[in-house]
Amino acid sequence: MRQLDATTSQFTEQLDALLAWDLSVDSAIDTQVSDIIKRVRTHGDEELLALTRQFDRVDAAELSELEIGQDELASAWAALHSDAQQALQTAADRIRRFHERQREESWSYVDELGCELGQKIQPLDRVGVYVPGGQAAYPSSVLMTLIPAKVAGVKEVVVVSPTPGGERNAMVLAALHLAGADRVFAVGGAQAVAALAYGTQSVPRVDKIVGPGNAYVAAAKKQVFGQVGIDMIAGPSEVLVIADGTTEAEWAVLDLFSQAEHDASAQAILLSTDRAFLAQAKLRIEQMLPQMARAEIIDKSLQDRGALIYCKDQTQALEVANRIAAEHLELAVADPNAWVSGLRHAGAIFLGPHTGETFGDYMAGPSHVLPTFGTARFASPLGVYDFQKRSSIVGISREAAQALSGPTDLLATSEGLEAHALAARVRGNKPQQ
Repeated sequence: MRQLDATTSQFTEQLDALLAWDLSVDSAIDTQVSDIIKRVRTHGDEELLALTRQFDRVDAAELSELEIGQDELASAWAALHSDAQQALQTAADRIRRFHERQREESWSYVDELGCELGQKIQPLDRVGVYVPGGQAAYPSSVLMTLIPAKVAGVKEVVVVSPTPGGERNAMVLAALHLAGADRVFAVGGAQAVAALAYGTQSVPRVDKIVGPGNAYVAAAKKQVFGQVGIDMIAGPSEVLVIADGTTEAEWAVLDLFSQAEHDASAQAILLSTDRAFLAQAKLRIEQMLPQMARAEIIDKSLQDRGALIYCKDQTQALEVANRIAAEHLELAVADPNAWVSGLRHAGAIFLGPHTGETFGDYMAGPSHVLPTFGTARFASPLGVYDFQKRSSIVGISREAAQALSGPTDLLATSEGLEAHALAARVRGNKPQQ
C-alpha cells in the first residue's frame, strides 16, 4: 500500500496518479453493449430471452416466466427468519423517515405586476431500478433505491435484477416486497437496461433508470441517456478516512477493508495528521489482512488504488480531501463538526469514530447510492429529488403584459426574432379584455 506525504513537492503528481481512473468504458464493452441495445430495441422479448439464456444461463420460453410475481415476493418475506425481517424493517423505516424530509412541494407567488409565478413539482410516472445480482446479492440496494422513489410518489417502479443460474435470492425478494416493487423481472445486464429504456412486449418503458451495476450496465445507462433519465454512472466504491490519531487504528483499518472488499478496483485511502497513527495503521493492515475472508480482493484494492497519506495540519488535510471528493468520507477525529465547514466535496460525510461507513450502507437512513470518480464535486446522493420533476408556472397579468412588452420587444428584436417581438408588442398595445 503506497504511502504519500502531502508536504512534499511531488505530492500533487502522486495524488493525480492515485486518483486517475478512466471514465470511458472499454471500447470493446461499448461496442458489445451497443449491439445488445440494438437487438433488444429491435426484437424486444425475443432477444431479451436469448440474451438472458446466454449470459445468465436461464432458459425461458416466455418472458412471463422471468417476471417475479407479488405472491413470490410476499412468500419470500413470510419465510424469512424474524431476525432478518426485523433487520430489513428497521433499515426500511430509517430510510423512509430520512427521505420523507427531502420531499418538495409545489409553490407559487404573485409579484408586484400581478404575475403568478411558481413551480409545479410532481413525481415521475414510471421508474426502472437496476438491482445487482451477479457476484453478490444486495437487499440493501433494493431499500436504498426503491424507498426514495416510493416516498416521491412514483406511480410504478419496475425492477430488473439478474439471477445467474436461475437462483433467486430470498433476502432480495423479501426486500422487494417490503419496499413495494410494482413489477420485477429476473433479467440483468445491458439487455435489462435496454428493455427499460425502450420497452418490449412485456417490459414497460420507463422514464428514468437508477441503481448501480457492472461495466456493461454502466455503458448501457450512458448509451440510453437522453432516451431516458439516469441517476449517475456508478463506479467502484470509495472511502476516505481522515484520522487525527485519537481513534482506534483497528477501526480505521476495518473501514478501509469494508470498501476494498467490494471490488479489486475499489479505492480506500487513510489520511492523517499523525505520522505515528499511519505507521500503526500500516502495521494493523499487515496483521489483519490475512484473517479476512476476502483477503485477496482487499489486498489487490489496497495495492492498486489505496494509500496512506500524511498531512501537516487540518487545513492541508481538508485541501486534500476536497481534491479527492470521495464517495464516502469519514471524519474519525475528536471534533468532527470542526472539520465539516471546510469540506466542500463528498458524497456522504460520516461524523466521529463511531460512525463507521458500514452504518451508511445499511442502517443510517440516507441512500447509499452516491457519486463516485470525484463527481461529488457536482453530483449528489440518490434522493427523492431524483424522482420528482419540476414544471415552471407562468401567468402574465394584463398590467404585466403592458409593462413587460416593451423590454421583451427590444430583446427579441436584438436577437432577430420578429415573431417574438410582435407577440409581445400586440399584448402591450392592446391587451385582451
